[in-house]
Amino acid sequence: MSENVTEPPELPGITIGISGPVRRSLAHRLINLGLKLHGARTHYIRPGSKVDVSLLDGLVLSGGTHVDPSLYGQRSTVTARYDSRRDQTDQRLLEQARQLKLPVLGICRGAQFINVFHGGTLCQNVTPLRVNTRHRPLLLPMQTVRLVKNTRLGRLMHSQVIGTNRIHSQAIKRLGDGLRVVGIDNDRFVQAIESTGEQWLMGVQWHPEYLLYHAGHRRIFSHFVHAARERKLRRLDEIDALDPA
Repeated sequence: MSENVTEPPELPGITIGISGPVRRSLAHRLINLGLKLHGARTHYIRPGSKVDVSLLDGLVLSGGTHVDPSLYGQRSTVTARYDSRRDQTDQRLLEQARQLKLPVLGICRGAQFINVFHGGTLCQNVTPLRVNTRHRPLLLPMQTVRLVKNTRLGRLMHSQVIGTNRIHSQAIKRLGDGLRVVGIDNDRFVQAIESTGEQWLMGVQWHPEYLLYHAGHRRIFSHFVHAARERKLRRLDEIDALDPA
């Protein structure tokens, strides 16, 4: 007696845009790997690119140069490289992503830019202000970050205390509108933020792409890809409802 076997529906393919500098670095290749490990295709977005964000299912703002302080009403007080074309591109990408409720993941500079985009400010150099944490950069997960309970990041990391790396000198100062702090280090500098609204939006000050060997940091990418896929499924359902034939 034969049984009718119903094949599970094929999951839709998704495309994630990765915003970065003109030349891709190892970090960007590792972000690409972190996304592809969880079934996503990627599209690299260079400064000045006119990509149609409506064709994307998610957006990553990667690390890189400092955010121009003029964007949050300050003058430069440090010696740093700025990239105005990239600032303009990321501004446009975030505006469209907000309109489309596109999932967004910000990494290091990306987290800082998300905060500035929402009206927040940055501390231009936190290095001399460190008391309880190391002054030098850390590639290994040797920085302690404390996460807020009952937040998206706290739940996916399965712990309220995690180890991260640190390759930054700027940090979030005044929090932007519609955001909440979900992670701090031992000097109480902001290490992670999330949206308080409907949009899946997360920013982490560290570089999870360098920690793909760690299950918790891989889950940042897997949850982001899952959110992008869920949004695509909802969009397809909305299209089917408008055109049932």
